Amino acid sequence: MNELEDSSRVPAVARRLTRRTALAGATGLAAALAACNRSGASADAKANYKFTFVNHVTTNSFFTATQYGASDACDLLGCSYRWTGSQNSNVSEMVRAVQTAINDKVDGIAVCLVDATAFNAPVAQAVAAGIPVVAYNADAGPASKNARMAYIGQELFASGQLMGKRIAGAVPAGGHVALFIATPGSLNLQPRIDGAIDSLKKSGKGITYDQVASGALVPQEHSAVESYYLGHRNVAGMFAVDGGTTEGVGLTSKKYGLAAKKVATGGYDLLPGSLQAIQSGDLGFAIDQQPYLQGYYPVVQLYLYKKSGTLMSPVETDTGLKFVTRETVEPYLTAGSRFEGKS
Repeated sequence: MNELEDSSRVPAVARRLTRRTALAGATGLAAALAACNRSGASADAKANYKFTFVNHVTTNSFFTATQYGASDACDLLGCSYRWTGSQNSNVSEMVRAVQTAINDKVDGIAVCLVDATAFNAPVAQAVAAGIPVVAYNADAGPASKNARMAYIGQELFASGQLMGKRIAGAVPAGGHVALFIATPGSLNLQPRIDGAIDSLKKSGKGITYDQVASGALVPQEHSAVESYYLGHRNVAGMFAVDGGTTEGVGLTSKKYGLAAKKVATGGYDLLPGSLQAIQSGDLGFAIDQQPYLQGYYPVVQLYLYKKSGTLMSPVETDTGLKFVTRETVEPYLTAGSRFEGKS
């Protein structure tokens, strides 16, 4: 497990950059907080709540924007958060991190529910102890009977279906494609690839596919993509359902000139290498799920639940889906903010 990181470690200049925009859109939040204060739900103007985020890949650069979102919300509301979990999707480490948060009597927990049942007991224990829990980025789903109060993140299966339809439109009938997934079975990724396969089967174009595990760490992911291509040079397309592997698809495409060879490419999330590959034409698209909001909204919802005396319950929140292409990538490259994890 990596060292715990508190919100003070996010550079102050970056907090100021994102906070200006967060404040501009916070009219409804301000009204809700004012109502809480008028109702006397808390005697303190600033409650100084302490929240814990439990993540499955704590050092992955995709979640830089998520940490900035949490930091900005904490700055706005006068609370703090810690970032912990596992560097390589080790569920046991994540469960221990949830347990540690319960033992520390934190005021709220946000956790990536990447396993269908492993988190059921600690989440139930937290809720029974009066600690609100929300899922972010990955959700166990209703069949798991997990007691989390809300899910904040992308509609994963539906996003995979849209990706699959785009693949079907880019790949000729009877073509063969690679579908990369960092950690098969992980509930932040598996629904996406399932959705993509669902659309490919429904397309009627006879497109075949390999599901390829690429690993939880970015260097592994990049290597897996290149190795696959070198062994399958006749592939019609390569696509990934996670950020690190998508970046690897872009790098491999550039190295071997895949765009000129009419090999279709695409994936998820907006790591710097992926954005550059989209701009250069070496990556066809990437899907933006707005990771900043997956840090910002959990803090806001946990805060309001506590501040209102449990009157304002966390709610299901879809952080959205946008296809970023060569025609639309420019703002992501020039914005100079932390909303997409740019350093």
